[in-house]
Amino acid sequence: MLTSRKGALFTLIVISMVAMGVLLGQPASAGPVSLGPTAIPSPGDAKKYEYKGIFVGATTDAVRVKLGDPKEKSDAMDMYVFSANEAVQFYYAADHKVNAMMITFSGDLTTAPSAKDVFGADVPPKPDGSVFKMERYTKEGYWMSYNRTAGPDAVVSIAVQRI
Repeated sequence: MLTSRKGALFTLIVISMVAMGVLLGQPASAGPVSLGPTAIPSPGDAKKYEYKGIFVGATTDAVRVKLGDPKEKSDAMDMYVFSANEAVQFYYAADHKVNAMMITFSGDLTTAPSAKDVFGADVPPKPDGSVFKMERYTKEGYWMSYNRTAGPDAVVSIAVQRI
């Protein structure tokens, strides 16, 4: 399970990523790439990002049919906890479609994707060992970020949001 420290970090990262979209004046809307245990860009002209078959723009019903009952459920957000090391939050717009998603891996990161898995190219670590990259896919209508904290209790967070 997420420890209270990791839970607080998870919440802080989610709030920061959602706030970033709000502060940049970006209503959240996206097109999907592919993530299971690892993220793999989908072939084709438009980049898409999927997590367990769900992409930004999918309906609330599609998420719940595909993934089952969430641990926490509301009209605005669903939270799924797949293991002690993997969780995801889906945020919904007024039209009941996924507006943003925040995928978090903590503890044992062997199933967490690397930045290369997500973006298709290596991202050099910062001096402290952390990794961060954000890209905007304006043609496809979304932005995506990858953050891996440094240290022995590293956390990997992937955020995708409509722009």
